[in-house]
Amino acid sequence: MKEPKPTDLDRLRDRILEPDATVIDELYGLEPVFEPGSAAGAGLQPTEFVAVLCPWCGERLETRVDLTSAEASYIEDCEVCCRPIEFAIEREADGALLSVAVRRLD
Repeated sequence: MKEPKPTDLDRLRDRILEPDATVIDELYGLEPVFEPGSAAGAGLQPTEFVAVLCPWCGERLETRVDLTSAEASYIEDCEVCCRPIEFAIEREADGALLSVAVRRLD
């Protein structure tokens, strides 16, 4: 006798009863988490410290870049002059940091 085809409800029940990290993220609308030692993040760090010059006052700043974030740019205040700086992040396909560009918000 032929087994009946699983319905959408059957597939969903199976995924809920035996979830893995990907299923849990999908069910709850979560972003993927950086897992140290995983194949996707092998050799990569979740954050990287980068030295830049403030476009306002010229002071050298060390900033931490979050490589797990989906955002390509963010705004941070200068530690010296307190003016806003826009950081534009460029990454490789595997998530490694390529470059960080800073500019004034005029």
